[in-house]
Amino acid sequence: MLTYPQIDPVALQLGPLKIHWYGLMYLVGFAGAWWLANYRAGRPGSGWNREQVSDLIFYAAVGVILGGRLGSVLFYNFDQFLQDPLWLFAIWEGGMAFHGGLLGVIAAFALFSRKHNKGLFEVADFAAPLVPIGLGAGRIGNFIGGELWGRTTEVPWGMVFPRADGLVRHPSQLYQFALEGVALFVLLWLFSSKPRPAMAVSGLFLLAYGCFRFFIEFFREPDQHLGFIAFDWLSMGQLLSMPMIIIGLILLWLAFNRHSEGETQPKSEKE
Repeated sequence: MLTYPQIDPVALQLGPLKIHWYGLMYLVGFAGAWWLANYRAGRPGSGWNREQVSDLIFYAAVGVILGGRLGSVLFYNFDQFLQDPLWLFAIWEGGMAFHGGLLGVIAAFALFSRKHNKGLFEVADFAAPLVPIGLGAGRIGNFIGGELWGRTTEVPWGMVFPRADGLVRHPSQLYQFALEGVALFVLLWLFSSKPRPAMAVSGLFLLAYGCFRFFIEFFREPDQHLGFIAFDWLSMGQLLSMPMIIIGLILLWLAFNRHSEGETQPKSEKE
């Protein structure tokens, strides 16, 4: 068993103001995405400039925060919302959900694409490789805060989380950091380093994240107030990831099928 490194979740306190590590991880994620986006925009023929990148990061940040909060309330705490609808706006109490944040970001991308006269998938394909930076940083924030721990285990790297029940558990936050952060970033960055048909990068993001999240949920403790949604093993995270996997496969099929048709059509015309 490994010893959980008890780090004060409050990174900095200035009088009554407390700055938590989890909040700082959001800043790390957005700053990293901004830097990488500018790097990609600086490539010849990217079709992007620094002003557009800054605007994109702002739109994405608003989408993440609003969508993440809304998703947390509606997907994971709907009963409390019904009892007190105004609790939706109590963002100081915490509570963010990735799947809600994803929907918020998609809506933000749609607004951004209209403002800058770009296609939705042109924006999404450009931004998808940047997302794992924030995902990985967020999971480190979860680990420092000792939240969203894993299921009980006997593996030698299991940990006892102070806010849990004293049982040895999987450090599932680190599993998510490794897959949703590091592995997903490497996969998308390498895949997008070469020209790809529209929708392909977005499709791979949805497919890969959905598969990674579905797998990791087998090691992550389900939300206590929800438990398993079905079959004594299907969690809410897995249920929400299934549409991502399906849509990702559809987008990849459409991207490469249309691309193949586009390549063969001109040949037939020339012949």
